[in-house]
Amino acid sequence: MAHFAKLTVGNIVEKVELVSNDIATTEQAGVDFLNNLYGTNDVWKQTFYDGSIRKNFAGIGYKYDQTRDAFIPPRPFNSWTLNETTCLWEAPIDMPTDDQDYKWNEELYQSDNTQGWELD
Repeated sequence: MAHFAKLTVGNIVEKVELVSNDIATTEQAGVDFLNNLYGTNDVWKQTFYDGSIRKNFAGIGYKYDQTRDAFIPPRPFNSWTLNETTCLWEAPIDMPTDDQDYKWNEELYQSDNTQGWELD
């Protein structure tokens, strides 16, 4: 099955639809099928689970960046920066690697830029 992300104003993913590979023999064939099915002229972009094209599998709320030809998830915290290679957001400091579960605390980071990860 082929997956297609419907983009709204601002290139935000509104939904992801499945189309049979027999129909979506090309990206344009899948787009044409979906627009004919819904009687629309929407913007659709094919997305791939393995990230082989467009970096990341599209999810609702992701943004399609035309320049990078990539789906970028919503920014989780203001302090995080976009990794230009993966198009994923990264914390400003590395998460500890001691096999414990951690969660990001933006308030902690803003008060002390050497901290941010806390036990979950």
